[in-house]
Amino acid sequence: MHQQKNKKIFIYIFLFFIIGTFNNKNLTDKYLFRIENIYVTGLDEKSNNNLIDDLTFLKINNLFFLDKFEISKIISSNNQIEKFTVFKKYPSSLNIDVEKTKVLANLKKDGEFFSLGSNGKLIKIKNLKKNIPFIFGDFNNRNFFELKKNIEKTDFSYKNIKNFFFFQSGRWDIEMHSGILIKLPRKEIKRSLEISIKIINENQFKKMNKIDLRQLNQIIIDGQKS
Repeated sequence: MHQQKNKKIFIYIFLFFIIGTFNNKNLTDKYLFRIENIYVTGLDEKSNNNLIDDLTFLKINNLFFLDKFEISKIISSNNQIEKFTVFKKYPSSLNIDVEKTKVLANLKKDGEFFSLGSNGKLIKIKNLKKNIPFIFGDFNNRNFFELKKNIEKTDFSYKNIKNFFFFQSGRWDIEMHSGILIKLPRKEIKRSLEISIKIINENQFKKMNKIDLRQLNQIIIDGQKS
């Protein structure tokens, strides 16, 4: 009799354990650590809120089991973003800190205006960004960033550039705010930029309009001698 009573107690304990485990699992999945708040910082207020709206579907998920790939895919699809960090703040918040891409130039494509970001992506705009160059010509990102990399290796000031002109031959012209047009060769870009800086700084010419460096070992300067 005593043995039978012990068996019943054991069975009750076992059932309680199983039921309790089942209920705790449901509690964890459905209630504990469920995302209730999503915060985004780094962009303007409207863009922050738009990104939060894009991520609202995550609020049905548990903070423990987030799909990092899916989150990364959605955030990266925003062309304004250079990089980002996602923080899980327990028990129920997701904090996303983004770094806005630096706007490098304006351009026109298919009848619409865009800004080119340092992340290599185009950002559609209504109004042209001021104090940055405009790019003319059918270029690709590799063409432009190769030129910019060479500019950064010299003392050539990017802020003094008014316009870039790309030609199908694969070379660039640079127009300065001062009105000087620098015609670069396809190769030896860094060297050509350094020569241009030297000519401009020596100031031997007044009303200088053009520095033509397209031909190897030949410099043509359009201007009046001081």
